Formats: sequence, structure tokens, C-alpha cells
Amino acid sequence: MPYEIKKVFASLPQVERGVSKIIGGDPKGNNFLYTNGKCVILRNIDDHSRFVNCVRFSPDGNRFATASADGQIYIYDGKTGEKVCALGGSKAHDGGIYAISWSPDSTHLLSASGDKTSKIWDVNVNSVVSTFPMGSTVLDQQLGCLWQKDHLLSVSLSGYINYLDRNNPSKPLRVIKGHSKSIQCLTVHKNGGKSYIYSGSHDGHINYWDSETGENDSFAGKGHTNQVSRMTVDESGQLISCSMDDTVRYTSLTLRDYSGQGVVKLDVQPKCVAVGPGGYAVVVCIGQIVLLKDQRKCFSIDNPGYEPEVVAVHPGGDTVAVGGADGNVRLYSILGTTLKDEGKLLEAKGPVTDVAYSHDGAFLAVCDASKVVTVFSVADGYSENNVFYGHHAKIVCLAWSPDNEHFASGGMDMMVYVWTLSDPETRVKIQDAHRLHHVSSLAWLDEHTLVTTSHDASVKEWTITY
Repeated sequence: MPYEIKKVFASLPQVERGVSKIIGGDPKGNNFLYTNGKCVILRNIDDHSRFVNCVRFSPDGNRFATASADGQIYIYDGKTGEKVCALGGSKAHDGGIYAISWSPDSTHLLSASGDKTSKIWDVNVNSVVSTFPMGSTVLDQQLGCLWQKDHLLSVSLSGYINYLDRNNPSKPLRVIKGHSKSIQCLTVHKNGGKSYIYSGSHDGHINYWDSETGENDSFAGKGHTNQVSRMTVDESGQLISCSMDDTVRYTSLTLRDYSGQGVVKLDVQPKCVAVGPGGYAVVVCIGQIVLLKDQRKCFSIDNPGYEPEVVAVHPGGDTVAVGGADGNVRLYSILGTTLKDEGKLLEAKGPVTDVAYSHDGAFLAVCDASKVVTVFSVADGYSENNVFYGHHAKIVCLAWSPDNEHFASGGMDMMVYVWTLSDPETRVKIQDAHRLHHVSSLAWLDEHTLVTTSHDASVKEWTITY
């Protein structure tokens, strides 16, 4: 009679003297299926009472271990499949066990559990050697582990990778942190002689990265509770971020600590924020444009007659460019605590997706959903300077190089182009900059170093040569 396992939660290929084996467990943990090279064997093992999450053969092939949501780890003979023991007696962990990994010499086992601990087991004597407490929050649950030579690693629900210290179980040797959700935006800033990258993700987290070493951490305290849509740094060294939680936050890049202060609550959801000198910030919201001065809302344009999408403030601080879904860029003047519509319309080739002034304020670059970047000359009354073609899909982000001669664009086609202002045909093309998802944001660390990010939750640095 044929046998079918409809769902397999754990399986392991094993090769011994050229004979392939595979072992798998069904969700209830009652049946195991494997082959010895001559026939397929179905064993009915009713030791586990809940889902089997992981099955691992010892490196020498003499034993295999199973870990389950019932908090149990069972050791079986690798040849006969007979049960040898249950680690820890009645329970190995107080929560479900999600992963196990054998030591290279097949004598010890590392386990990771939802009880927020990892453990090292001496399999021969059935005892715990070390217990690694990883924290007290839900995000500290341990979902994965690996024993690779002398390195012991575990993975937390937060996405952090922990290097476990056998000599000091209470504190990991190192914790590799990063985003576990898609990254929406980034910006860069120099602090204490070092260049840092700041990235904001879909779950509201903001991380900062040392651009030289890649070491990173998240801000302390409670911050945004929803997607971080845009970030920038003002002249006083504060990170200004807007989020889908309907707030704009001002965070000190010296303290890197959220506080109850520096939070501006908006009436509607913000999409983009840009800063200018003198404590000004302009926020584009759904159907609204808001002017902030010294962390306070001082003016707003409600129902402007088009849907604003993105915003940029001229380095001189007097002009604001707002790009709309209607394919136009409108210019506003900052007059004290108000915004005045200058009545000037700059036409893009499609719905505007990003705008950026060059650092010297001489040019305004506009990208759109029609795969085009248009550059306007500020000194010539915002006349069209040049048009740049090359992307195969919607362009979503722009950033000017500090040399004011080059700028980069990233698109839904997963490509990044670095353009030369004076010659649209002279360009650097980075194909498949992020293979899994489109480029969501980019920024320059210096004239030859570009930083990109994507919904693949990674941050990349590129060295650009012309």
C-alpha cells in the first residue's frame, strides 16, 4: 500500500558509503520515512506529541536526533532507528524546539528553543553542559542554531545572529544585527570622524551601520511603530524620519536614543520629508503639505489640487520642490512660517517618484514612473538641462554625488545607474544591484562610494570609478 506524507517539517539527506538516505517526519511526529538504499522503510514512532521541527544525523552517522514543538529531543540509533534516550528526561526545553546541530565529533548537541534559550547537551551522558539565556522578550526566542567547527551560533526571532560563548554563557561573544523586514529608505551622515549609514525598514526599525566595518545596531527605546518611509539629517545632526504611524521623529545621532520628545504627530500619513537650514522641514502627506519649524507644525497646505508624492528643499533654504502623481513638480517659497506657491510648473515624463537638488543647488533632478530622469537648471529659471534614459522599469530613487557632476538612480528593474550630468551617454550601469527586489533607496558616502538598499533587507556599498 502506498504511503504519503502530506506535510514534512523536517528532513535530512545523508550519504554513507555511496548509499543515499533521507529521513523525514510528519507534522504529528508519529511517522518517519527513510531508505537504506534497497527499500523504503516506514517506522511508526509515537514518541513526540507535537510537530517535529528538526531532524539531524550525527556527523559519524551512528545517531540521529529529532526536535519537536513538544520541547523534547530524542536520540535514535542511526542504523536501526531504535530510540536511545530522551535528552533531559521529561523535557529538554520549556518551549518548542526549532533547531538542533551536532558537534563535529558527534558527542554533543546544540539546541535552540522558543523558551529563549539555547543549550549544549552531552549526548553520551544525557546531561546539559551549558545553557545560554538570550533575553526575556518575544523577539529573543531562538529559531535556529549551527555548530561549525569551534563556532556556535544561534538565530533569534528578531533576526539577530548570536555567537555563543561556551566560557561565558550569559553573554554572546558577538551579535550580528540587521533588518528582518524590507528596507524602505536610508541616509548617511558623518559623526565623530566616521561615516554612518542609517536605514529604516517596513516594521519601523532604524539601524545605524559603521560604513567601514559593517558593525551595526538599532536605536534604543521605543520608536516608530510602522513603516519608516523617508529619512534625512538636518544641520544640527538630528535624524528626521517620517513613518506610516503618522509621525515625524527627531532623533539625536549622538545619543541614538528615542525619547518621548521630538515627536510631531500629523493629521494624515506622511510619505516624504526634506530639511533645509534654519530648523525647517517640509513633509509631504496624503493630500497635504506640512511645514515644520524647530520641531513644530507651523503651516499646512490642505488639498493642494494634486497628490503630492515627494519633496526636496533647495540648499539655500528658500525654495521647496514638490513632485506630484500628476507628473509635475511645483515650486514653493518658504516665507517665515508659511509656504507660498510660486505658480511654476516643471513637467516630468510621468508620475514623479523622487526629486533631489544637487549639493551646490545648481540643478534639480526629477525621476518618474516612465523610466526617465529629467534635470532642470536652477540658474536658468528651472529650464530643462538634460534627459536621461536607460532604466527598463519605474525609477524610484535619486541621489547626487558630492561632486555635483554625477548622480545615481535606482529602479524597479533592480538596476542602478550613475549618470554624468554633462553627458547622458557616459554612465555606470550596475545590473542586478539587488537580485531579489528592486532598489528602494540610495545615498553617497563620498564621491566614489555609493550605498544602496532594497526590500531584500540588505545594505550594499559600491565603489564607483569613472
